[in-house]
Amino acid sequence: MIRTELCERLGIKYPLIQAGMGPFGTNRLCIACANAGVLGLISASALEFKFMSEDTYEMFKRTFEPGIEGPTPAETLKNIFRRTLERTRESGGIFGVNVMVSEEVRGPAEEMIRATLEVREDDPEMRRRLRVLVTSAGNPVPWAEMVKSSDLFWMHVVPSVRAARKCVEAGVDGIIASGHEGGFHVAWEPLHTMTLLPAVVDACPGVPVVGAGGFCDGRTLVAALALGAQGVQMGTRFLCTQESDFVDLWKESILKAGDRGTVVARGIVGPARYIRSPFSEEMVEVTVKYSPGVYTGKPDDLTTVPVEVLLKEMEGFSATYRGERERALTAGGECAQRINDLPTVKELVERIMREAEETLARLRSL
Repeated sequence: MIRTELCERLGIKYPLIQAGMGPFGTNRLCIACANAGVLGLISASALEFKFMSEDTYEMFKRTFEPGIEGPTPAETLKNIFRRTLERTRESGGIFGVNVMVSEEVRGPAEEMIRATLEVREDDPEMRRRLRVLVTSAGNPVPWAEMVKSSDLFWMHVVPSVRAARKCVEAGVDGIIASGHEGGFHVAWEPLHTMTLLPAVVDACPGVPVVGAGGFCDGRTLVAALALGAQGVQMGTRFLCTQESDFVDLWKESILKAGDRGTVVARGIVGPARYIRSPFSEEMVEVTVKYSPGVYTGKPDDLTTVPVEVLLKEMEGFSATYRGERERALTAGGECAQRINDLPTVKELVERIMREAEETLARLRSL
């Protein structure tokens, strides 16, 4: 069986991480992944962006079980953690949370991280199994004092070597190097996994690095290991599983993506990779008109990007929530064109690991 340092440090069976994707939650998906022996991540993004999009939050609530919603987003997150702990107790699964820490959501991000620290304080089992905090879409350095006061295993998602060095400065425990092939929020500069991943590994000796962006099966897992990674994080592939919290229309868009099935346009927190559709192509046209820096590497932010861009994205997601196929907007990575089935999480994980073993055996025979 393939095991890496990441497995040993986190207590997971396989070197796989389920990404904490938004805008929906990943509550049910996280439970299924933790029970299958991989690291499951709860997405906090819908809670963080509640103040910006009630539509998103209302859709997020559809995945709740009775008693989950609390009086504040922080209490809701704590209740999600408690339910996850309960539903993974038999397997002893390990889980964590993904919190976006961009300046646009600094206040809500602090609330989410504080809630994570608090819920672990008086419960030894919660401390042992709510093991990981993944931060993304921002600078990790300002969060170091808060996060390092706990024994959480802290990982940060980066799109460049420069950002990875910021992680080392902040004292993170692990780095997720996310190439431009990834789904939804991608970097302003189109640096892809084949270059990014080994560069981050070389630049950060002694820090476990995980690859993200384009990984979806056993062959790509082995490729990541060959490039020096300790494992992979997968979003789009785990999204297309039976237990995924995402609506059927979103899953169907990935299954039908096909060759060259994605586009990049401006999203709420930067460039975003969407599944190609008439509406996402409209997003590209709006981006060219109002936020061309997506294609020229000149970032803007929520204080400067025209509101037309933000309203366009919210319009598309609202249509997705309502099941309106003609106006729906969905996101996914480039690997969507390689995804053509909807297995259970357990079936998917076992298939990936079996294929990885077979790939290694084939390589040894060369």
